Amino acid sequence: MSSAGNVVIYERAQRYYLLLNASHLDPLGLGAFDDTPVNLEQPLVVFFGDSRAANWTAPDQIKSVTFVNRGVGNQTTAQIVGRFQAHVPPLQPQIIVIQAGINDLKTIPLFPDEKESIIRNCKANLKQIVELSTATGAQVVVTTIFPLGKLPVERRPFWSDDVAIAINEVNSFIETLASDQVTIFHTEDVLANSDGIVDPQYSQDFLHLNPTGYAALNEAIYELLAP
Repeated sequence: MSSAGNVVIYERAQRYYLLLNASHLDPLGLGAFDDTPVNLEQPLVVFFGDSRAANWTAPDQIKSVTFVNRGVGNQTTAQIVGRFQAHVPPLQPQIIVIQAGINDLKTIPLFPDEKESIIRNCKANLKQIVELSTATGAQVVVTTIFPLGKLPVERRPFWSDDVAIAINEVNSFIETLASDQVTIFHTEDVLANSDGIVDPQYSQDFLHLNPTGYAALNEAIYELLAP
């Protein structure tokens, strides 16, 4: 392998090791955000969830709303449930946008015997996140779990088609959470190409979107967030 290839592998391993050990120090990510005050004088929207939520930039089209991001990378739905009360109600949001679940489901290839319980727990935790959100009095937008990108060669030994199947199952469950207070936002309608994966123009990597992908989501979700 080339020296450049070794550098890439080292950098990826280092990032993973740092994330793993940081999660041990603060398992729920309670210290992820400072106490910087936010503007509560106008409607407030919170993006809440994992790294896909954390990377979601505020829509440029909406000027009369304060957007606050409370996404934390690499978190499972259990961790997201655990930090909800600390990170969301104090902001008094009018709208909460939820994107979570992939970090649960991507573990299925590593723990195939636990597949059913991983899916079941993911559903239960998403339901609890929605219930906690509606209890604040906010309108809730639950996004379906983003589709996957193109599977890279180096990930193939640690991957399974069961993940995509599980995403579809959980997304079908998310549909059942709709109510007068809860709207379901179908991200696959915006992001997926004819092969059912994230269109390359929207993809940063296998699991994450680039700024163009988020711009496309913002264009589609605009009416749900505008006051």
